[in-house]
Amino acid sequence: MENRERRHLQKYTLIITEKPDAAKRIAFALDSSGKAEKKTKNGVPYYSAKRQSEDIIVVPALGHLYTVTGAKKERSEYPVFDFKWVPRHLAERGATRIRTWLKVISELAENADVFIDGCDYDVEGSIIGYCILKYACAGKEKTAKRMKYSTLTLEELKESYTQTLPSLDFALIEAGLTRHEVDWLYGINLSRALTNAAKNHSGYYATLSTGRVQGPTLKFLETRERSIRCFVPTQYWNIKAQVSASGAVFDVEYEKNPVETRAEAEAVVNSCRGKEGAVETIATEVFLQKPPFPFDLGSLQSEAYRLFRFTPMQTLNIAQRLYLDALISYPRTSSQKLPPTIGYETILKKLGRNMEYQRYAAELLAKPALKPNEGKMDDPAHPAVYPTGNTPERSLNRVEKKILDLIVRRFMAVFGDAATVQSVKVAISIGGNRFLLDGKQTLEEGWLRFYKPYVRDEDKPLPPLVEGQKLEVKKVAAEENWTQPPARYNPGSLLRKMEKEGIGTKATRAGIIQTLYDRKYIRGERIEVTDLGLEVVEVMKKYCPSVISSELTRKLEERMDAIQQGNETRENTLRDTIEILKPVALKLKENEKVIGASLSQAIKKSKLEERTVGACPNCQNGKLVILRSKKTGKRFAGCTNYFEGTCKTAFPLPQRGSVKPSGKTCRGCGWPTVRVWLRGHGFWNLCINRECPLKKEGKRSTELRNLQQTKQ
Repeated sequence: MENRERRHLQKYTLIITEKPDAAKRIAFALDSSGKAEKKTKNGVPYYSAKRQSEDIIVVPALGHLYTVTGAKKERSEYPVFDFKWVPRHLAERGATRIRTWLKVISELAENADVFIDGCDYDVEGSIIGYCILKYACAGKEKTAKRMKYSTLTLEELKESYTQTLPSLDFALIEAGLTRHEVDWLYGINLSRALTNAAKNHSGYYATLSTGRVQGPTLKFLETRERSIRCFVPTQYWNIKAQVSASGAVFDVEYEKNPVETRAEAEAVVNSCRGKEGAVETIATEVFLQKPPFPFDLGSLQSEAYRLFRFTPMQTLNIAQRLYLDALISYPRTSSQKLPPTIGYETILKKLGRNMEYQRYAAELLAKPALKPNEGKMDDPAHPAVYPTGNTPERSLNRVEKKILDLIVRRFMAVFGDAATVQSVKVAISIGGNRFLLDGKQTLEEGWLRFYKPYVRDEDKPLPPLVEGQKLEVKKVAAEENWTQPPARYNPGSLLRKMEKEGIGTKATRAGIIQTLYDRKYIRGERIEVTDLGLEVVEVMKKYCPSVISSELTRKLEERMDAIQQGNETRENTLRDTIEILKPVALKLKENEKVIGASLSQAIKKSKLEERTVGACPNCQNGKLVILRSKKTGKRFAGCTNYFEGTCKTAFPLPQRGSVKPSGKTCRGCGWPTVRVWLRGHGFWNLCINRECPLKKEGKRSTELRNLQQTKQ
């Protein structure tokens, strides 16, 4: 009995981590035998480790366990400026598990005498650890130590523990708390104003939101959308010629392209007709193409979108899993620098164990010195994203393998030599008109071979040419074209726009873009703003333009950076935020009826758009939408002109699974298609045309296959 009580009262070190996976890795890294014991209490996992004579308990959080909420429980009133930090289960529906989690942490804290914040070393991780230590551990944030690490490798976790920082980074925490509170003030007041206006007008609830970063981001998209919709194309001509040299035929461009009038284009073509070409000048330049910079989070997300079409949020989630598996460094970084302390040689030796990278790693290790090509951006918390060289402990899925391979090859490429590239510019005269020909060829691959297959192949070799050489002109023609509207943003280019404008953070930008999709403000990979999204921006522009200004958002970001530097206070920033929002909320409330009417109409139209399959192939001016029969409850696609009594077109749809418009037409018949998802079968596009030739081909193939099997 006495021994049991002694063990119960024995003091230990309590480490708080951000996620269960991190808790496991830290516990096993710190245990002297490498065999930490996993325990559970009321379903909450934690780990017990023994380090020499020291007892250690490692308990994880589940991300943020505390959040900002209103001081009063009224959920629909605004403006609201009084707030408090509370456990998430008191502010969010469906977060009841948090109550048990915090209770277990509090009980584990009772017998601890040393407290360490072992959460990820960034703003969010610092806030998570601070709140748990302050509220669940009864004010231990004042005496707690801080672990700082960029990877979850065994070596770095041990070093982080032996060299813990003596205290939490309170300046960073203060800036992070302020950001959360400012964002809550913006989000709760503006979102409630929009949601209440629509609900009070229509009687139906629909979640509408905007915020400090969300508003300006949607404004970028709205501006581009309106310029696309208002775009008036103009005609122009491009003049091209085909010439032959050394048995090769190649295209050359008229130097004054584009030509604005048909008369000028025809005059140039006529003056070239029947004429021989001659090489006027050849300008050759050899230049060095430096290796790329190491990945920061934004460039990783942009590159993953370019190569794999992964959204920024997808890439962040995949990178986070790879980090928790100790395969890459912490991904939420804005750094483009790789300090020597990460151990270049050690990582390359580990990578060399993989046959796929063996040759490249050996080549880099043979260099007299390893020096990465670094960018200007730095992050005091973490270096650029890099691979640890560890072998995966589990089987990675397809998308995880792609992102890991991309990070590995980028890491090796930054140590490569500059590529040597030759560019050639040739001027060719045809009938007194100058045409231009560009060529490009890689002479020395340098870093390019390390980054394959992710390098764009831009080589365009030219046949041997000399000045004065005569060329046979095969063809000269003027191509009629029309100017195109501005390109739509995609998730990658929108992320770069947010970075350029300085709004949001490396950790939040992907989530903001995803929220715009979730709110039905935008749709499609080539982002199109819905009528609902346009209407939300219109309301903001009319009644509170300042809150969708990227300048205002950028200034607030600068103030929060100043808080971290000790040059600004949390109190001043919050007071000024409230002063900005007070007149905004008042104006929105005064115009609630007008705003509600316009938003309700937009919501109604948006819901119809979500169900619209495409144009009706019979009446042409109606739209096919996904409907359900009131009598049978069955799903079908019907024409909107049915309600006008002018068209009765309808097509059956699958009754199982999820059916949504695909936005595409059938390659066989040109009719609209729907996207069907069925558990166990995945996604496929289905043409609604029962007489589609592709369906008939498929049916004949099935019949033939069945006949062959019968004969066998």
